[in-house]
Amino acid sequence: MGIAALVTWLITAVGGFVMLGTWISHGGHRPGSGSRLAPGLVFGHFALAVVGLVLWIAYLAVDNDVLAWVAFVALLPVALLGFTMLARWIPARRSGTAESRFPVPVVIGHGLFAAATLVLAALAALGVGGR
Repeated sequence: MGIAALVTWLITAVGGFVMLGTWISHGGHRPGSGSRLAPGLVFGHFALAVVGLVLWIAYLAVDNDVLAWVAFVALLPVALLGFTMLARWIPARRSGTAESRFPVPVVIGHGLFAAATLVLAALAALGVGGR
């Protein structure tokens, strides 16, 4: 279960990198750009997700259940920030902003794999299915 969570987490990260790269390459949140995604929101989501992923890898390496729970708890604000960005992205899809250029399949896939990661990490932390 822990390895499955790692795989979904890595797939989620790839989608996140695609969207982050798209956002940055199209100007991100420049003054007057009309972007609905503040840099603190975007980079906070990214940073917390990376911290959680590093903790998850450490959990898998040393088999410490506390690390699994800390990584899972780190995912909760990541999910909240992700939902916030989704809510801001939906009305901006056709606005001409940097985030309007996110590929819709990537946004959907990122969200679905993120949800799967959250569930799998919770199950692994609970000891369901082993590491």
